[in-house]
Amino acid sequence: MATKTTSKGKIAPKADAAEKLRDFMVDGMKDMYWAEKALVKNLPKMAKNSTSPLLKAAVNEHLSETEMQVKRLEGAFKALKLKPEAVKCDAMDGLLKEAKGIMEETEPGAVRDAAIIAAAQKVEHYEIASYGTLATYAKLLGEKEVLKLLLETLNEEKTCDKDLTKLAKTEINLKAK
Repeated sequence: MATKTTSKGKIAPKADAAEKLRDFMVDGMKDMYWAEKALVKNLPKMAKNSTSPLLKAAVNEHLSETEMQVKRLEGAFKALKLKPEAVKCDAMDGLLKEAKGIMEETEPGAVRDAAIIAAAQKVEHYEIASYGTLATYAKLLGEKEVLKLLLETLNEEKTCDKDLTKLAKTEINLKAK
């Protein structure tokens, strides 16, 4: 469906566009629900294509966290008295396609491991931005249970990003050099 633009360059909203902040928050949760489920499918491929035992372990550990993040999002939907719904997240879809392309364009070894970390950190940064925004909305809306669940995931994403940075700086990038 093409985006409608007015003569003054303004984008016309779709018929089902969010009118309230709560609706916008729920839309974001639907995106992240899709994103986390897609990650559960794709993280094993990243681990399988890693050669560093430390990187394999980090990716597999985050896979376990991601499975819990899916459950937390389901809990957040439940707290809002909504059925969990996944709506394709174009941003995550693009990041995962890029990660696949990176793996196809690098030989197995330290360079591919460095590329996997780069791709994984792009994913983490997107998740940090998304969960941070959703948590802000939940706080403004007084959704304490949703806020608690989102902040727990946000903290995991930040920790994962820090761990990947440390791994890149202390091992992987040095070997790739």
